[in-house]
Amino acid sequence: MELFSLCERDYGTSCRKESIGGLYLELEERQVGGITMKFVMITGPQAVGKMTVGQELAKLTNLSLFHNHMTIDLVGQFFDYDTPSGKRLVNLFRHEIFEEMASSDEEGMIFTYVWAFNLQEDWEYVERVTHQFESKGATVYYVELEANLDTRLQRNKTENRLQHKPSKRDIQWSENEMKDSMNEYRLNSIAGEITHTNYIRIDNTNLSAREVAEKVKDAFTL
Repeated sequence: MELFSLCERDYGTSCRKESIGGLYLELEERQVGGITMKFVMITGPQAVGKMTVGQELAKLTNLSLFHNHMTIDLVGQFFDYDTPSGKRLVNLFRHEIFEEMASSDEEGMIFTYVWAFNLQEDWEYVERVTHQFESKGATVYYVELEANLDTRLQRNKTENRLQHKPSKRDIQWSENEMKDSMNEYRLNSIAGEITHTNYIRIDNTNLSAREVAEKVKDAFTL
């Protein structure tokens, strides 16, 4: 049986073959100047430094940063994020931005996300986003950050965080949210729980955002 390559339709694309039950499935791999699109998801608890690391990683690469509060704070001007309308709109905006990025000729994106590992719906969300990019030929990377609570409470008050996240400017509220969430959610994984090939976990308690970004860049050759 002859398999026709989807890749031959488009200029500037290449194919990789994966054996599935003895058959070969040719996957379209979108490339920009010979470089495969990259999607980097940075996870970890609140105020661990996801956005700041993403900012530094964006400076070291040609990837754009899409931190989670870009949509939360936009929608929050009209609907509370915890309402059905708020969640629907946040997810809608993110989905459409991901879809356009995955289908574009851009080099890729960095996205930050608070992943509750004890919630099945969060696992399913990460799987959907991963598939959104991988189905278009992109390579997906997971970066998990961890830091102790005292460090996170200090980072929660930094000028950079408050500048980019208006909803966090009520310090007492955000500190209480951080502490309460520790009793309800597990915001770091158990060893071996994430099986994705391109995955790195970094304790950034005593590391600068730049140092973490350099580790990520080197680990994945971004």
